[in-house]
Amino acid sequence: MAAEVNKEKCTGCETCVGECPVSAISMVDGKASVNAGDCVDCGACTGACPVEAITLG
Repeated sequence: MAAEVNKEKCTGCETCVGECPVSAISMVDGKASVNAGDCVDCGACTGACPVEAITLG
């Protein structure tokens, strides 16, 4: 499993990018995108997202 981004909720603030300890999140077309192969399900991004756009799958 990996973190999942709700593209409709994501505001593109990039907070999650800096919080991810394994650099599994990047910005694509102004929205956060998680590389499932790199994600370690730590939850750092879910707690950091100010609009709760990221959930752990």
